[in-house]
Amino acid sequence: MVGAKMAGAAAASIRERQTVALKRMLNFNVPHVKNSTGEPVWKVLIYDRFGQDIISFAICEGAERHGITLHLLLHSDRDPIPDVPAVYFIMPTEENIDRICQDLRNQLYESYYLNFISAISRSKLEDIANAALAASAVTQVAKVFDQYLNFITLEDDMFVLCNQNKELVSYRAINRPDITDTEMETVMDTIVDSLFCFFVTLGAVPIIRCSRGTAAEMVAVKLDKKLRENLRDARNSLFTGDTLGAGQFSFQRPLLVLIDRNIDLATPLHHTWTYQALVHDVLDFHLNRVNLEESSGMENSPAGARPKRKNKKSYDLTPVDKFWQKHKGSPFPEVAESVQQELESYRAQEDEVKRLKSIMGLEGEDEGAISMLSDNTAKLTSAVSSLPELLEKKRLIDLHTNVATAVLEHIKARKLDVYFEYEEKIMSKTTLDKSLLDIISDPDAGTPEDKMRLFLIYYISAQQAPSEADLEQYKKALTDAGCNLNPLQYIKQWKAFAKMASAPTSYGNTTTKPMGLLSRVMNTGSQFVMEGVKNLVLKQQNLPVTRILDNLMEMKSNPETDDYRYFDPKMLRGNDSSVPRNKNPFQEAIVFVVGGGNYIEYQNLVDYIKGKQGKHILYGCSELFNATQFIKQLSQLGQK
Repeated sequence: MVGAKMAGAAAASIRERQTVALKRMLNFNVPHVKNSTGEPVWKVLIYDRFGQDIISFAICEGAERHGITLHLLLHSDRDPIPDVPAVYFIMPTEENIDRICQDLRNQLYESYYLNFISAISRSKLEDIANAALAASAVTQVAKVFDQYLNFITLEDDMFVLCNQNKELVSYRAINRPDITDTEMETVMDTIVDSLFCFFVTLGAVPIIRCSRGTAAEMVAVKLDKKLRENLRDARNSLFTGDTLGAGQFSFQRPLLVLIDRNIDLATPLHHTWTYQALVHDVLDFHLNRVNLEESSGMENSPAGARPKRKNKKSYDLTPVDKFWQKHKGSPFPEVAESVQQELESYRAQEDEVKRLKSIMGLEGEDEGAISMLSDNTAKLTSAVSSLPELLEKKRLIDLHTNVATAVLEHIKARKLDVYFEYEEKIMSKTTLDKSLLDIISDPDAGTPEDKMRLFLIYYISAQQAPSEADLEQYKKALTDAGCNLNPLQYIKQWKAFAKMASAPTSYGNTTTKPMGLLSRVMNTGSQFVMEGVKNLVLKQQNLPVTRILDNLMEMKSNPETDDYRYFDPKMLRGNDSSVPRNKNPFQEAIVFVVGGGNYIEYQNLVDYIKGKQGKHILYGCSELFNATQFIKQLSQLGQK
């Protein structure tokens, strides 16, 4: 068990490792000492958009704690602050390097600590050196570091490559029919660079598995080569020495499973039923921040008045939010019920504080009152000391009441419970209780996009494609419902090309059991009127990504994964084989989806690993999209 614990500690949180690296960087690349009482050295932080995305995530607490008085974008107009050191955190791009050289010439800061998110090339380093020489600022360039932090951690066990320029590595970019070889090389290099950074930060060299003939294979070949070259250069290898907590992985190396998005196009289109995935699907949820429009009602405004502007509110859903951590993977009705319970328990605590306050206001010399007073003083003291906690609780309850209400509005307006249940039946090949045409033609069921998602899932999951006559009928119904048929064009071509057509991905057995209407939440005091919404209970079933991982992590023989390629960058000679040298099941695995991932798969993996004691999984993807964003890419690919 100790072994499992230690191995777990190593991969438990990529977020922690990234945060430690960033704090070290802000401390001028000296490890951060917890108990040092000394004042931090005040400094300026200069970042580009890439750096901003990475740092704002990992370091949620105040910048002051790290001595940052000012943080500015590299390409903004910045005034000189000659007596303060500047810490830069930027990508090593041509224009960024030019701007650093300009800063050196203008003598903006006392000293320069240059940190590159990804490794800088020799020629660009020389450009900086020449600029420093010309500006007589050589002594002021204190340190130049490659940080290898070119990825964003969204959860302790989830990361995404980038947010800026993500269209460069999108599903559409990889699957464009007119992509040239050089463009494809660039896309692959971008993905590999980030994955390399990820493993440097993790401090481990993985064993790599991938399917053949896919973009995932191209990533695997390049990543294997890059890791191999780094390991061979013993003097400069990033995987030796104490800096990376060597020995953390002494038990076993992690498995990296590279999966191509094309093995499963149905899941990213699927309507979902768990909290986090629903928030991502129906609200504006991006890099852990949800933006809500609060409708300010028209009811009480006089006739002819201009409608009030909608208030926009943003909420951060972070690891600090205990309710979110506990319920982000729960089915939505359960979340609504939990918010209600939290609210009731908060009100009870609040009433207790009010009651004590009123007793404390007792007047007169009544003996009983005096003894009650001493008894209640202790109670009140504890009540007052718990006030900050109570206020935080109230903030979270308000936040989740607002978010859950917004989600519920979508579920009811679009009948998302009906879609979710029907798609689950299609994907698990269960008999359908009503015809697909009826749902597509029902004007009250969902948006045109909901109907398109449903039909695409049906088309992708079908054992054999519908006949031309049937297809025409569906197309007409979809067009009448206001759908754009471009995504279908692309999926038709994809299905014709995909070898998968012979054996469509199976999605496990039936999953949802309707439990009648939500009885308990429907008590009259509830914030959430769940009338008419089905209380669907999820049954754990493995999605294709989870099934592939299970085969490879547990070393199961399965036709689906038996011919997956095997790479071990630590072996002297790369060999092209599907035969794993290591026959033991893995304790740690990273699943990375080339072409984009989603919270549905992430949640499915989290649920899968709960039953495996001492094992850990990290989920990563080249970009994180919801169904709307994915359909848009499919639509662009389908345009003639």
